[in-house]
Amino acid sequence: MNRTFCKHLRTKKMYIDATPEEALAEQEGGEASARHYWCNRTQTVAGPDDQRVHKTSCNPTRSCFEE
Repeated sequence: MNRTFCKHLRTKKMYIDATPEEALAEQEGGEASARHYWCNRTQTVAGPDDQRVHKTSCNPTRSCFEE
């Protein structure tokens, strides 16, 4: 996977024996729409910039992004 994710992006799948890249990887046959993401800084589904948290939107284009 050649993608940069914010270090504050979280999903429940990260709390199993997997690397962040594995936890955020696309599932075979498409991604499950029920996956829940949150920001570790705000502890909510909105980041510090008040935008929704998701693996496709938490990227270097956001002001709160940290690698």
